[in-house]
Amino acid sequence: MKQSCFDKNENMESTDLNEDEVVQNDSEDVIKEEDETEKEEGEDLTEDAEALKAELAKIIVHPPSYEPSPMEEFDQAEFSPSYKDNLPKENLVLQYAENFRRQMVQLYRDRKPLFLNPVNECGVEKFVCTTIRPTLLEFKELYNWDGASEFVADYLNIEPLKPEYELPKRLISPATVLKRQKGNCFEYSTLLCSLLIGAGYDAYVISGYATKETCLADESRDICPLLKKKEEVKEEAKKKEMKKYNVKPPRDLRSKFELKQEAKREAEKQAEKEKLRREEEERIAEMEKPPPDPYFGLRVHAWVLVLSGKREVPENFFIEPFTGLSHPMDSSNYLGIESVWNNVNYWVNMQDCSEGVKGLSFDLGDPTVWEYMFPNNDKPLLKVPDAEEDLNDMDDDEHIEHGKKTATSGRTRENTRMSMDDEEHEVEKYLDMPPSWVDALKLSLRDFQMRCPHGKKTKVYKRAKLEKFAHYLMKDGLISRLSVYEDRELTELIKVHEYYAHRSDKLTQRLTNHRTGQVCENFDPGRPRCLKEHQFKSSAPGPENERIMLFYHEARVDGLVKREETQSEMTEEYINRDDFLYYKYVEFGKRAKKFGPQETSTANKGRPINKMIQKFHRNRNKPANEDIAELIFHVAEDKIQITYHTEDLRIAASSREFLKPPNWDEKGAVLTFSPEMHQTFQVDPTQPANKQVELYEMLMELLKAEEKCRNEVRDSQNEVRNILDDRTKEEAASELDISVYDTERNEKAKKHRRELERQQLEEKMRKQEMDIDYLAPFLAKIGNPEKLTKQQAFSLKEECLADLKQRLIDKANLIQARFEKESQELEKKQAWYQQNQVSMGKEDEEEYLTYCKEAIFRIHILDLRLTRHKEQAPHKYMQLEQKLRNDERLSEFF
Repeated sequence: MKQSCFDKNENMESTDLNEDEVVQNDSEDVIKEEDETEKEEGEDLTEDAEALKAELAKIIVHPPSYEPSPMEEFDQAEFSPSYKDNLPKENLVLQYAENFRRQMVQLYRDRKPLFLNPVNECGVEKFVCTTIRPTLLEFKELYNWDGASEFVADYLNIEPLKPEYELPKRLISPATVLKRQKGNCFEYSTLLCSLLIGAGYDAYVISGYATKETCLADESRDICPLLKKKEEVKEEAKKKEMKKYNVKPPRDLRSKFELKQEAKREAEKQAEKEKLRREEEERIAEMEKPPPDPYFGLRVHAWVLVLSGKREVPENFFIEPFTGLSHPMDSSNYLGIESVWNNVNYWVNMQDCSEGVKGLSFDLGDPTVWEYMFPNNDKPLLKVPDAEEDLNDMDDDEHIEHGKKTATSGRTRENTRMSMDDEEHEVEKYLDMPPSWVDALKLSLRDFQMRCPHGKKTKVYKRAKLEKFAHYLMKDGLISRLSVYEDRELTELIKVHEYYAHRSDKLTQRLTNHRTGQVCENFDPGRPRCLKEHQFKSSAPGPENERIMLFYHEARVDGLVKREETQSEMTEEYINRDDFLYYKYVEFGKRAKKFGPQETSTANKGRPINKMIQKFHRNRNKPANEDIAELIFHVAEDKIQITYHTEDLRIAASSREFLKPPNWDEKGAVLTFSPEMHQTFQVDPTQPANKQVELYEMLMELLKAEEKCRNEVRDSQNEVRNILDDRTKEEAASELDISVYDTERNEKAKKHRRELERQQLEEKMRKQEMDIDYLAPFLAKIGNPEKLTKQQAFSLKEECLADLKQRLIDKANLIQARFEKESQELEKKQAWYQQNQVSMGKEDEEEYLTYCKEAIFRIHILDLRLTRHKEQAPHKYMQLEQKLRNDERLSEFF
């Protein structure tokens, strides 16, 4: 397998302040220095200046060729010594593994070679068990197997095995895989196994064979995991206990024969439907069946095995590292197993895999089905039960046969005991597993939050497409988008399910049905009006249209749970209210059409109300015939109906009906009341009738209740309008919440910090310019004498000129180093483009072209800068020499 190279972004991006200033001020310096160069071209150079010019001329740079290199290699300087050499104990383990391999080849010549000691990224052979580095990272999402497997599947890019029927010759360490963010199935499984063992799971890497779809991570024939319905636990219906004095149910007088015939016909219909359904499923399955694979059963693959026992795992299961999904032990995706290993031992499968992995035993302590490499097997060995208890049940022939087996078994156990004694002695002396040679697995918070390479990843499923995005990557906070289609070609879109995070408006999900136009939005707690869910039609998002709103009733004062609205009706449901109200229904009428300009007050007034209904729970503190159960306001008919709760011993409820006075809506008017305006139905005839004054007061209370209910309806309508206005503004802004502790993304804090640093730097530079004295450091060396001697003056001059000469040479070397670094970065970027060109999108290609243009511009500027520096350095040298001659402290000696 060819080697590839990974270069650390951190080293590429880290530069010192002087280098950054060189690049940032290139354009300005070149423009400013053009005029100075024209003036200095006519000056004659001294001998020292000519010598300096000749020395600077030796510094030569060669612009790089922009053709990408065909192959990248790992930079071994990036790795620790454990990657490049083996410890004596590791060499001993490699010798033991080679001996084990030879024995397996001698005994089983038809078996494929075992995956034992591939080379690492530095070309050094390493035992596969020592490549696993158990690690528990600090992120809580990686503590459970599902979170860890999903992270590995999302964080890495897949490199298929080439050729697909051979084992890889190289196995890169999990630490390097995390940095490269790509790997093959063995590297995927090794990284995932390291995380699972570190989290406390009994996990193993499996080397075996799988189907083409599994090896290539082709999920186009699988249903998206987000669309699979969760298994509903059916609760058994509790049988009603028959009490002694229960009323017997009426006898069933229907014909049992007719019932039996009807049930028979119904069963035949159901069987016919089931048959048609099964035939349709078989037809679809046959159509969707993948084409025959010429390498079926030969494609090498690696996945992860998790055994039960640790971390309360109830049963064994497989984990596919490419998808992060679990599979049962009889999964048809896997066709055979060659070997299994973890960080302690290595096991070879001795079972028949003609039927795939179905029926395989994973008791790694059973040496008859699993051949282990190291005697220090951490799995308990299978104990053969003593058969002496069954001797009494045998006949003579069976006794003779049993005696032969016992003698043979005795000799075998004796030899085994002696062999095990020797092995135990050797184990204690030599055969303990060396520690892992892999560096500690490290993952920064930013890399963990990115989750996917370049922050986004797309997966195609059966009639569905799943797009994943890193947190804070999309401006609207989108982290996942699931698109469901009608056909397998993904052309007829049915619905889109979007997931959001860190939104200021607390939006978490949005489901859009493109067939019905229905939109459903879900929100987290914390919104101003406690909205939990909003369902509406995308064609009519404005007020006074069909919509359903659910609320967090615990956070609302009125206890509103649900509000359902249409063009002519509105229904509200409440919970835990002090007035026992739990239901409110409003029926609206049509607005009267008026010709001419519409008044603003009329437009904002809302729809006319025809009827309002309120329902109340039972209040045990009141008598049932005084506790209102339903209150109906017939606004259009000027009528009010009351229905009371039913008493425990009654089967009917009392009711009343009031007619409103003619002038009930006039302010300050005296309302008249007559007996014809009231009707009542009293269940208990012995109850005394209400007096006229009581009925009048009751009517006044009902009129106030109607006005209050009308105002609440208007408030509900206004609340709907305010919520819709807020949603429009929130969708236009799409602001994201950033924690104050997130210093990288909090732009306000970052901008303030940069401004303070800039001010401090400017103040420091200003002080340095005011206090600058080119002779001060040299005078300090000789003690700052008040009067200089001739020898001291000549020495100061020579030291000052030599210092300037050295600084000019250092600056040229600095520009050259920056030039070479920019050239190397451009070459690496082009090599990366050549490697990922097939899988790159249009945006990535545009980003790459932009980077190349900027890099070439920087290289050109640096080349021009170095040329100008070579031309100006001699003149600067002569200027300083002239300043020293004219300095009042040295002028008397020259």
